[in-house]
Amino acid sequence: MNSKKYRKVAVGGTFDKFHNGHKKLLTTAFEIAESVEIGVTSDAFGGLKGNIDSCEERMSNLKAFFSDKSNFIIVPLDDPYGTTIYDENFDAIVVSEETEPTAVKINEIRVSKGMDPIDIVVVSFVLAYDGIPISSTRIRRGEINKNGDNIR
Repeated sequence: MNSKKYRKVAVGGTFDKFHNGHKKLLTTAFEIAESVEIGVTSDAFGGLKGNIDSCEERMSNLKAFFSDKSNFIIVPLDDPYGTTIYDENFDAIVVSEETEPTAVKINEIRVSKGMDPIDIVVVSFVLAYDGIPISSTRIRRGEINKNGDNIR
């Protein structure tokens, strides 16, 4: 018997400075899904966040982290919704607390198009040593490392 709850799950993000919060988000997606589509913000779309690693480098980091898996694809994201608003085969989306509103909007768009809404699985933040969530922004600023440890 298959223990996976969903056939196809979406998860997306910038995945810059690949850190423990990203790992938790993605690991959750793989735990609950037979197949995972990982959307990675394109250079143009992700660049809106500031100085980030190239889309190619960020995708390469993901492929390396999941080198033992074959049940996923990685696609570029040029907008906040990706293929979730076109592909009826998604059963769920895995998001952080920060991006849950985007998932709610995805479901609004899906329903407006006559598609079924997808389940929203919210993953809590991974906290750094100081109780504040680990984030790529904090890593870029030199406040913490990818594990959430103090580096000042």
